[in-house]
Amino acid sequence: MPASQLSSVLTQELGADWKQNFIEFNFKPIASASIGQVHQAHSDDGTKLAIKVQYPGIKQSIDSDVDNVGTLLNVVGLIPKDVDYKGLLEEAKKQLHAEADYLLEAKLLRQFRDYLASAPQFVLPDVRDELTTDNVLAMTYVDGVAIESLVDSNQQTRDRVVTLLLELLFKEIFDFKLVQTDPNFANFLFDERQQKVVLLDFGATRAYDDRISDGYRLAFSAILDGDDDASTEHCSKLASLLNKSYLLKEMPL
Repeated sequence: MPASQLSSVLTQELGADWKQNFIEFNFKPIASASIGQVHQAHSDDGTKLAIKVQYPGIKQSIDSDVDNVGTLLNVVGLIPKDVDYKGLLEEAKKQLHAEADYLLEAKLLRQFRDYLASAPQFVLPDVRDELTTDNVLAMTYVDGVAIESLVDSNQQTRDRVVTLLLELLFKEIFDFKLVQTDPNFANFLFDERQQKVVLLDFGATRAYDDRISDGYRLAFSAILDGDDDASTEHCSKLASLLNKSYLLKEMPL
């Protein structure tokens, strides 16, 4: 966004005197994606912040954009005839609307902070509620290096990162039943000094019920036991459940 447009969005969301909340605000984004961009700032109490600002008009364009993609894929014959693509498109719309709801993401971030309060190996930002709206998400700034930059690190560091990411995944599936479903490495950092994984983005978080968690548990147990027939059966049932996951419960928040 040009600076003038960014200022307009912040004025609309935080008020005409939005600059009074900061002693410094960097108009040049430090990160950007399809829904919004992130800016570095310092609050009036000196706290370093990351401010995520949504692009104007995103929410209004989601339904038509998804419908257009579905129509295009169908016209060129890329969608198999036995696939319920209309149901999948409706699910995509719901997921994108959820990702564009920054108040929901703030709730999910707080939920994960609660769940991981006893797991100091993970670092999460803290929400600044007084600066957060449906289209602006203000968080404390958390530093770290990009996960993909560790490709040339020593084996011990690489093993620790992968172990922590798998530990987090299993916590999400079996304990929280709340999964951050976007594996994009940009959503994670690594604090080299403390040897901790930093979690950044919860817009794509999805709640699953006990059937999904139990399905994974049965499938993993069968694989560990070397029971090929049972693992095939449980994986098939699990795949069927996941394909129908859009029929499961809504986000419990």
